Amino acid sequence: MSTHRIRFTLNGALAETAVPADRLLIDLLRDDLGATGTKKGCAIGVCGACSVLIDGVLLSSCLVLALDVDGGAVTTVEGLAAANGELAPLQEAFITEGGFQCGICTPGQLIAATALLAEQRRPTDEAITSWMMGNLCRCTGYAGIRAAIRAASEQA
Repeated sequence: MSTHRIRFTLNGALAETAVPADRLLIDLLRDDLGATGTKKGCAIGVCGACSVLIDGVLLSSCLVLALDVDGGAVTTVEGLAAANGELAPLQEAFITEGGFQCGICTPGQLIAATALLAEQRRPTDEAITSWMMGNLCRCTGYAGIRAAIRAASEQA
């Protein structure tokens, strides 16, 4: 298997590494670069636990080859907080509104909601429900997640 050097921005910092041609982004992030907030769930792009932003676009990192981010920018859940550690308003809203329980899906939920709020400053409840359908949660029943997104959108 061939190995390739890639260079990209990960959560605002330059990342440069060599990867095999078949290396998935999820494995690069978690195993090689320590971005373990991104969770490996279904590994087939259905559950949303591995959601990341690649050049601002919401994608499942379990379906993306690491080579595909060469020259781009990747944002994981670790990149949502400010450099000083202060949580983003959306992260705070997930806490105050009960938007998570076990935490497995939370990183993907936060990334998906970040993408939604970047596209729609004040999404309707219907838009929130529709947008978040790609992120599965077995714990919360989604009410807290929707409330958190709504609350964050009202703060903006």
